[in-house]
Amino acid sequence: MPTYKIAIVGAGPAGYFAAQALQNLQSEDRIFAIDMIERLPTPWGLVRSGVAPDHPKIKTVSKVFEKIAADPNFRLFANVEIGSDITIAQLQEKYDAVVVATGSAVGKKLGIPGENLKGSMSAAEFVPWYNAHPDFADVEVPLTSDTAVVIGAGNVAMDVARMLALEPSELDPTDTADHAIDALKASAIRDVYISARRGPEHAAFTSPELRELPKLEHTNVVMNKADIEAAVVRAGAEPEKDVKSNLDAMALIADSQKSEHQRTMRFLFQHTPKEILGTDHVKGIVYSTPNGDVTIKCGLVITAIGYQAANIDGVPYENGKVVNTDGRVKDNLYVVGWAKRGPSGVIGTNKSDAAAVVELMINDLKSPKNAGDISQLLTSQTVIDQIAWQKINEAEIAAGEPHGKPRKKAILRKDLLHLGGF
Repeated sequence: MPTYKIAIVGAGPAGYFAAQALQNLQSEDRIFAIDMIERLPTPWGLVRSGVAPDHPKIKTVSKVFEKIAADPNFRLFANVEIGSDITIAQLQEKYDAVVVATGSAVGKKLGIPGENLKGSMSAAEFVPWYNAHPDFADVEVPLTSDTAVVIGAGNVAMDVARMLALEPSELDPTDTADHAIDALKASAIRDVYISARRGPEHAAFTSPELRELPKLEHTNVVMNKADIEAAVVRAGAEPEKDVKSNLDAMALIADSQKSEHQRTMRFLFQHTPKEILGTDHVKGIVYSTPNGDVTIKCGLVITAIGYQAANIDGVPYENGKVVNTDGRVKDNLYVVGWAKRGPSGVIGTNKSDAAAVVELMINDLKSPKNAGDISQLLTSQTVIDQIAWQKINEAEIAAGEPHGKPRKKAILRKDLLHLGGF
């Protein structure tokens, strides 16, 4: 029975769903031996370091990942970096197919004056900072002013704004990084603006996220009713289902606004950022609006306007994505997830996407190479395998239990490696 060796680069949702698709297509005629390679000491990608900590239900997909990893033909090689520890070309030589599933982790820029001031940052830094990503533990988030501005009209922008506008004690029973909870408890921010360049009918928020906002117990959520009414008119008599659902949710927010709380999250539509003001740090932001320029004084500006993939040697990139045709890149190299299609969709979108690419890949396979595997190339690297990751996972869960948390995350690489038995 032929055994095909497949390397998957990236242990996030797209990588695991690619592995699952391969496992589902195993038969008496073929076996897939899957080696998953991850730069961080921990797998699960955005499920660990991207999903907002106050949305624990979304993280339950990790149970699916654990089941995939329990397959005897699956191996994890975490704490292994493509480029420095091993190259894509080496993997292509050893494996029958290589799947890039590295996601999109670099925040897009606005390209306006003042963007490089202290206090202007990307959600690509802020989100992993509060989610205990080891590379972002030392990020400085200035929380000393009373006003923050978030730029963007998608769920990431909403997560960021909500994290800044929550009563921080609400994060105590979550797996938010300890340093972030401490910083947010000391934060002076009471007003958070979330701004969108276009009208409400074009916003990329999802309606379940919008419908949760009025449930915030200690935060006022403010939308201008006239903005929503005008958007309903512009959307026409038969708007798309998602647009109608969003506008209905926004109308509910506009109708049921609270004002009794100290903290407020305000939505601004048709506000195009022109310039971030300040000399050595952010003092404010200037917007262009249909009624002229508007300035908001603030000490923190976080952009959440999209992501692009970080380059890997040996992989062609264009416009922040891997150059591909339906997931095929070149030779025996394939791509899935955000690295393939850009940062769009929810976690589950990666499942159908990965399954379609895997179908193509299997049709391309020839007879197995039998040319060895990654273990022959990693002689000096400390590798976190599935057993070591389970040790880390169990230790974090045990550490969280006395505090009523799902887990208490280790953050620094050395601490993660220590928990893994190194």
